[in-house]
Amino acid sequence: MTADDVLAGVGPRLRQLRKEREVTLAALSGTTGISVSTLSRLESGLRKPSLELLLPIAQAHQVPLDELVGAPPVGDPRVRAKPIVRHGRTHWPLTRQPGGLQAFKVLEPQREEEPDPRTHEGYEWLYVLSGRLRLVLGDHDVVLSAGEAAEFDTRVPHWFGSTGEGPVEFLSLFGPQGERMHVRARPAAQP
Repeated sequence: MTADDVLAGVGPRLRQLRKEREVTLAALSGTTGISVSTLSRLESGLRKPSLELLLPIAQAHQVPLDELVGAPPVGDPRVRAKPIVRHGRTHWPLTRQPGGLQAFKVLEPQREEEPDPRTHEGYEWLYVLSGRLRLVLGDHDVVLSAGEAAEFDTRVPHWFGSTGEGPVEFLSLFGPQGERMHVRARPAAQP
């Protein structure tokens, strides 16, 4: 639908709304300060609607401006994520658009794992919703509890997972670089 199509539909909507409310052009003119001839030309489509004309009419009828313009309805904003299970961890995507910043709700089951730090370009942000999350970041080995967050450069070797004490639920935000992890060679054991 083009802008001209939307504007062409305004006049009939204005007339219908006014008639439904049993308001005369003269009464609407008195309320809005817009001349009767201008209101008539708007309703017949002989005058293009402008914001200066539509705002007082919307206020007089106590309707949102969108209703006068006939703006297309906004799609349902809710994200209905289907869970994805990878390596025993369940991810719910919270963003719909590919690329750019990605958000996930993650459920890590109770399990004990040996940390296997990885690196990739970008930054990552974690927020623990429930349980306890173990984060190994470079030389640091920390445990985050519910309500705690961590932000870090993902070029630093990192790993996160269950502490082994129970499941952990957390939010993870990262850019598209986060999908391209690289295995970092472990240093040789010291004699």
